[in-house]
Amino acid sequence: MFDSDVVATAPLAVRMRPRQLSDLVGQSDILKDGSPLRRLLEGDSQAAVSIILWGPPGTGKTTLASMIAGAGSRSFVELSAISSGVKDVREVIERAKLQRATSGVGTVLFIDEVHRFNKSQQDALLPAVENGWITLVAATTENPSFSINSPLLSRSVVVRLSGLTDEELAILLARATDAPHGLNGAVSLATSGQEMIIRLAGGDARSALTLLEASAGIAATRAGAIDAEVVAVAAQRAVVVYDKDGDQHYDVVSAFIKSMRGSDVDAALHYLARMLEAGEDPRFIARRIVILASEDIGMADSSALQTAIAAHQAVSFIGMPEAALTLAHAVVHCALAPKSNAVTVAIEKARQDVRRGRGRSVPAPLRDAHYAGATKLGHGVDYIYPHDVPSGVAAFDYLPTDLRGASYYEPTGHGAEARWLAVVEHLRALLKGESVGSPPATARPTPDGAAPENVEKQ
Repeated sequence: MFDSDVVATAPLAVRMRPRQLSDLVGQSDILKDGSPLRRLLEGDSQAAVSIILWGPPGTGKTTLASMIAGAGSRSFVELSAISSGVKDVREVIERAKLQRATSGVGTVLFIDEVHRFNKSQQDALLPAVENGWITLVAATTENPSFSINSPLLSRSVVVRLSGLTDEELAILLARATDAPHGLNGAVSLATSGQEMIIRLAGGDARSALTLLEASAGIAATRAGAIDAEVVAVAAQRAVVVYDKDGDQHYDVVSAFIKSMRGSDVDAALHYLARMLEAGEDPRFIARRIVILASEDIGMADSSALQTAIAAHQAVSFIGMPEAALTLAHAVVHCALAPKSNAVTVAIEKARQDVRRGRGRSVPAPLRDAHYAGATKLGHGVDYIYPHDVPSGVAAFDYLPTDLRGASYYEPTGHGAEARWLAVVEHLRALLKGESVGSPPATARPTPDGAAPENVEKQ
């Protein structure tokens, strides 16, 4: 894989792999001067920090390892976590120790798919990494915090790679189309074809180059340019009408949100599939779901926000195409959940009052009283500590004087939020010093759906 001479029959993605740092497209944030990765790539023999390259497929992990292999005077050894075991690791380490002792030459060990190594395999690397017998360069598509042992993680620098931008993919496609070791100008790449390849690749350079090569084969038989129709045939999928920068983008996203808000799970899944098939950034989709979970569901089902946040996090360390399942999970939850915009209305009402200049003065009892002289200014004076009150809620005015009596949050009767109606009324009565009966049941639903506990203190 790391030979300097690549045969002409090798896949386009292999032929176009950069051989020097100046050829690399993307990842500028992790290649700054003086960074551990940059020093390894420049062949700095003193750069002995082990590195874990973490990123989605096609972001350059193998390319960076290939470039490190050709930099400097150190030996380079590659192992695949899929086919290698503890014995293979120990053999490499012993050879590295012997080589360092006899010739002073260090060893860089590259392990692809390192997350597939089990605990014992990862533990076998620890002494070599800690003592500098090897410089480990490991690649993974999974979050190292979950897939790499803590001891190995603490001895390494995690370098996170990002998916390539549309602009960066366009540079790669243009280069591959014209380069002598690429397509050598045998076919031309139309704008529509380039845009569709970029959409389908989703930031994955390898996927983009593979699709370009497949499209070039079809275009050659038709004696035409690589346009969207040719790419569609190569990808064996229909051309999805979806302009990421135009009306289609905004129309489909709008329909997606409104379908979830309107509780139409089937329509929501359709628009999700439409965006995914068109190559929309899954992180953008996940962000929209997170927003909707608070904006349109809120306290009616607080777990919807948890699901949406989990989906957003999963997208970042799983990547496509598997992340489509997680996004669908979140979409189904949000579409089926009871709806409430009470939280949205509440914060907007509060912000409107602030914009009007109301409530600027914080009541003196609530002001910071931790510095000398604060008490003389009345700060903290007459403040009632809620935990000293039997009910756990003191009769007290927390709002600024000109906002006394303002009510922002008004629970609806939808889903779990209905349970909060009595709670809010009870608490507001206590805050006003009114005599009230027993506290109502809390609105917090238990995981198994059992009856919630009573609220003794808030």
